[in-house]
Amino acid sequence: MSQMPVSVQMYTLRDECEKDFLKTLNKVAEIGFDGVEFAGYYGVNPADLRKSLDELNLRASGSHFVLKELEENLEKHIEAQHILGSKHLIIAYPYDRMEKEAEYHELAEKLNVMGQKIHEAGLTLSYHHHEFELLTFGDKTGLDILMDETNPDWVQTELDVYWLTHAGKNPAEWIQKYSNRLSLVHMKDMEASEDKAFAELGTGVIDLQAVVQKAAAAKAEWLVVEQDVCKRPPLDSISISYQYLNGLKVKGV
Repeated sequence: MSQMPVSVQMYTLRDECEKDFLKTLNKVAEIGFDGVEFAGYYGVNPADLRKSLDELNLRASGSHFVLKELEENLEKHIEAQHILGSKHLIIAYPYDRMEKEAEYHELAEKLNVMGQKIHEAGLTLSYHHHEFELLTFGDKTGLDILMDETNPDWVQTELDVYWLTHAGKNPAEWIQKYSNRLSLVHMKDMEASEDKAFAELGTGVIDLQAVVQKAAAAKAEWLVVEQDVCKRPPLDSISISYQYLNGLKVKGV
């Protein structure tokens, strides 16, 4: 844990970012986060955003994109990551929810093409899954197909412990399974409620200590806090989650 910095996925703070993006980054820094994972730049150009990050002593752990954004403007987004000091471009959503096996084979081809270009630029492409990529086709999930049919040097995965749990998978086991393809881990928790609501880290049912231990063993570069929906002010939610992870660090987990 002590070797893995902690960032926050800014989608969690989307409403705050819409009101004042740079002020929200300042709040993130005040909480103690090491970095941020972007989901858009809210009209701030990469050079100005990098200046703000440097002033706040924050690093860019990566940027999320939908597939179409990278297909249409890959060079632009590669250049932005270099300016921001970010190593990771992350596909957070394909064109739509995929429910047919053929769609995964087609997507794997596209990931290889983009991933090679991104790798040649000195960066990394990662795929962030939700629950639908964990549907099974025979003895493989959609995510398995993507990983099996892409070059490990070109395509990594950003595993999401909430969606793994939601799909009935053990997050720690999947982190170990893809330990050679894992640069980033999305840290979330799940309420014990029937609706499986999102929860602040350490307040739900996911064995996060096991997740952190496996992520450390896999030499993951970043733990990324995200809470898609918050029942309290999102800045309060991410503060609770940060304090939980910081407590694990103190305990030597």
